Amino acid sequence: MDEAGTSWARDLLRTSLRYAKSPPSPDDVVVTDFTDDPEKVEYVRILIYHILHGRDIVACYNVVLLVVLLGFTARHFIKKRRDQQRWKARTQALPFSEQAAKSASSSSSSTLQGTPSPPDSTKLDVDLEQQPLLASTARPCPRSLRDITRAWLMYQPRPIPFINRTLPPNETSLFVLAYIALNVFFQFFQSPLEPKYFFAFADRIGYVFIVNLPLLYLLAAKNQPLGFLTGYSYESLNIFHRRVGELMCFAALAHTVTFVIWQAWCCPDWLLVGNLWDFLMDQRNLIGMGSLVAYELLYATSLASFRARCYELFLASHVILQVVAPAFLYLHFFTSRPYVLASLAIFLVDRIVWRLSLKSETFTADLEVLEDEQTLLLSARWSIPYQSNYPLCSWLRQSIRRGWKPMDHVFITIPSLGRTHSLQTHPFTIASAAPRLRGALDMETPQHAWLSLLIRARDGFTRDLLQYSLSHSRVPVRIDGPYGSAEALDMLRACESRILIAGGSGIAVVFPLAWALAQHPPPDGARSRRRDIHLLWVVHSRSHLSWLPQERLDELAEVGIQVTMPGPTAEAGRPDIAGYISEMSTRAQMRQQELGVVVSGPDNLNRVARNACARGVEGGAKIRLSVEKFGW
Repeated sequence: MDEAGTSWARDLLRTSLRYAKSPPSPDDVVVTDFTDDPEKVEYVRILIYHILHGRDIVACYNVVLLVVLLGFTARHFIKKRRDQQRWKARTQALPFSEQAAKSASSSSSSTLQGTPSPPDSTKLDVDLEQQPLLASTARPCPRSLRDITRAWLMYQPRPIPFINRTLPPNETSLFVLAYIALNVFFQFFQSPLEPKYFFAFADRIGYVFIVNLPLLYLLAAKNQPLGFLTGYSYESLNIFHRRVGELMCFAALAHTVTFVIWQAWCCPDWLLVGNLWDFLMDQRNLIGMGSLVAYELLYATSLASFRARCYELFLASHVILQVVAPAFLYLHFFTSRPYVLASLAIFLVDRIVWRLSLKSETFTADLEVLEDEQTLLLSARWSIPYQSNYPLCSWLRQSIRRGWKPMDHVFITIPSLGRTHSLQTHPFTIASAAPRLRGALDMETPQHAWLSLLIRARDGFTRDLLQYSLSHSRVPVRIDGPYGSAEALDMLRACESRILIAGGSGIAVVFPLAWALAQHPPPDGARSRRRDIHLLWVVHSRSHLSWLPQERLDELAEVGIQVTMPGPTAEAGRPDIAGYISEMSTRAQMRQQELGVVVSGPDNLNRVARNACARGVEGGAKIRLSVEKFGW
């Protein structure tokens, strides 16, 4: 490294080691003259090399992330194309005969007709009418290493004792560990660990922090390309957003601590100017500590316990701190500025340009308090406007007014509840069936949409809305959305046998899926040769059955969907979900069918269903699983 090429870096190093309360003037750059000491000159040269070399290494971090993203994108589109081809091939098979359709409808609806309330027994019987009289000659496939690996990845461990923290499935934990390992690699690769070069080590921690900043904001955005590229909607990626944020908060704290260690114990005496207090009171370091405090507050207010108790405060603090923290970081050091500007651009485009301008619509909705008096139904009806034949116009008008897909959710704002609530948005899954869209629609015969949201009153917004609904039957509501992914629906359509399991209000997720499978044939109008679809709804109380009108379940049964409702868990205990899935997977395995399972409910129900599927996969069954988790 020649003298001319490093003179600016040497000056920068010297400037960063000054601890004056006011910015240094050009004359202040020279602290002590060490150019006559070859050892000191060599030390500065090596230190500057480690600083710049470390930044060059960490600058490649986002390139690695891009390569990983390309891999997931290729995997997603290959799987999506295969699922679409399988669904199209199956639906173009021999169509239903009228007698077969009538027989299936009669057999299925018998589970509901005459039993408006669920049976008292919790036993879940597999539909024996569809079992072959003679045993299948097909034998279960022997276990393979691939099956064992898939089962282990699908398995979800028990919650951590004492703190009762829910753990994700092994595949998610493995991915998070790989992400952490990648950051550890970039931190330690060719990084000097000698105490005298600790400045370079501390500087690299800060650089690891800032290169993760755009990823953090991208994962937090509701409108981002990752959903299209990977098939995972932003709420599915939220767990990675939280892990990225936690790692960054740790890195910010480590960056501060390591620089304090450098100042207190590792910095050569001939480079020191001032004491530790002078270091902490330096203007640049004060700004950096302001950024540190802002990001640590972001972490603290994002904890699940805080969100559950103070969701409104979480929303407000998250929006404010997402702007304040990068502003401090921008002023802290110039190397962070490109990453800060990129992150703020993501934030502004998502929040202002897209969500408020393009995806937000206002409706007048009906309010109805349901039988349990703790749940209300918010519903709205409208005609779907004419769909443009131009793809760009349709893409730019992706608001709820133009329909939605099964399992989509929206964010709602109700200004009538008060000034505080007028600035808040709250997420809810769309509980009604998605409207049938046929591309460009005739303006004279528009399609109609009926949107309903199942809202359980807890604290804050939902409790205030419930109280408001006791004296008001209608309310203006601003709806932002829809958001979601069609991955689960595509997966179910590609499978020969399907199970949909709902726990409580999870029926808001499962019912639109079941309706789409039954009512939405492929565009060519062909119908499936066999409708092997099973819906299981577990409720805690009989009053919860009012969440979904009985006629909706009857309509599902009439088109051949096997509907099962065991006794309420408050009366009959929890049903044997694991045994139910085991029997169904064994039957699908004997028929050499692929079984698709979608489950939506409380954490315990999701874990039981997931692990039952994992045991089936380990036994050689072909099972694909999608879990829709409660919470935010």
